[in-house]
Amino acid sequence: MTSSTNAPATIDAQFKALSDGTRRALLEYLVREGEQSVHALTAISGVSQPMVSRHMAKLKRAALVTARRTGRETWYSARAKGLAPVVQWMAIYGALWSQRFTALEGIGE
Repeated sequence: MTSSTNAPATIDAQFKALSDGTRRALLEYLVREGEQSVHALTAISGVSQPMVSRHMAKLKRAALVTARRTGRETWYSARAKGLAPVVQWMAIYGALWSQRFTALEGIGE
C-alpha cells in the first residue's frame, strides 16, 4: 500500500525519526529555542554527544532539521515546513476516521 502524498519516503522517514522520544524532545527544543549546537543539545538531552549526533542525523535525513558547520561545531535548526508531509497525511486520514466514527455513532441511535 502506498501513501497518497507525493513524498511517501519522506513521510516514512519522518514517522521513524519521530518514533523516538529523545529525537522528539530534541526537535521540540529546537522549535522552542531556535538554532543550537550539538554541545548545547547534549547538555539538555541527558545522552552522550555521539548519541545526540546520531539522533540529529536521523532528524536531518527525515528533513526535519537543517545543519551547518562552523569550525568544528555543528549547529542544528528545526525546518519550519519539515512536518508538512506528516501534517497533510494526518489531515487526510483524520478526516476519514472522523467521518467513520460519526457514521458509527449514528448506527447506535
